[in-house]
Amino acid sequence: MKQEEIETVRNWLSSPKKIAIIPHRSPDGDAMGSTLGLYHFLLKFGHEPLVVVPNEFPDFLAWMPGSDATVVYEKDRENVSRQLEQAELVFTLDFNALHRTGEMETVLKRLKVPFIMIDHHQHPEDYAAVRYSETRFGSTCEMLYNFIGFLGHEGDIDHTIATCIYTGIMTDSGNFRFPSTSSTTHRIAADLIDKGVDNARIYSQVYDSNSYERMQLVGRALQNMKLIPEKKTSYITLSQEELDTFRYIKGDTEGVVNYGLSIKGIVFTAIFIEHRDENIIKISFRSKGDFDVNRFARTHFNGGGHINAAGGKSNDSLAETVRRFEKLVAAIEIHDYV
Repeated sequence: MKQEEIETVRNWLSSPKKIAIIPHRSPDGDAMGSTLGLYHFLLKFGHEPLVVVPNEFPDFLAWMPGSDATVVYEKDRENVSRQLEQAELVFTLDFNALHRTGEMETVLKRLKVPFIMIDHHQHPEDYAAVRYSETRFGSTCEMLYNFIGFLGHEGDIDHTIATCIYTGIMTDSGNFRFPSTSSTTHRIAADLIDKGVDNARIYSQVYDSNSYERMQLVGRALQNMKLIPEKKTSYITLSQEELDTFRYIKGDTEGVVNYGLSIKGIVFTAIFIEHRDENIIKISFRSKGDFDVNRFARTHFNGGGHINAAGGKSNDSLAETVRRFEKLVAAIEIHDYV
């Protein structure tokens, strides 16, 4: 961040304010970690922060401190809209385009107060008065740690704030194994552990709370996996019937796409999940090396993200979406990853 932007934020936060904190729709560990970490930080200085999530977040994140204080827009649109309209300042975390909030986009566009963006995705929109936008970071939580430091309050990161930030760094870095994980990332994680973070417990809370039905769903997803070996590509499909059969709840398909990338020789993978209630196919893409799934998602599936991890959607049927994907893959060149 530029020094003048830091001073602007300091000035805005110099007196208590009603502050809305917004993650993207279907928030993951980084989105919830950053919003809740900021929530606890702002509480310490007399502000009235409110975390507004566009829709429900997964059960495996419900243990996070402050998660019970969040409000869900889709559960009470009218009341939550009134609360948003009372905000004097808005933080948006872990996304950089207002459409990523779904139906909340209309409400947010009406607000006449300053927005502050903290995000690590490509191609940010210009809705925010202050943008801390850096694609080199592996998580928004790592950026929040820096942001608090920029304001001169690194010493105010207590155990609760540290727990939220660590959770987001851990999940968005693939447990510290993705290429964007730097030595600085590890130093920040070490500092958070020094502040009392129970890293083993956080891992267990996120990854060791599977239901029997979820494990069955993962098994079906693996059975459905298809390979296009000549294009170093794999993909997985899950239909609405399959989700219903295994009593799908939000978060059950988290991370399943990564199985396709674990196969020897595979450089590009995708998962296609049918959601009839929204009349869309939700898609996640992953890649290795320099194959840009962000560009692929933006160009063909109304999505975006990072070079090696992106999402998209399709309004066609599941079968039609997969056929289109196969045709696109047949026409592109995917190089070996070494």
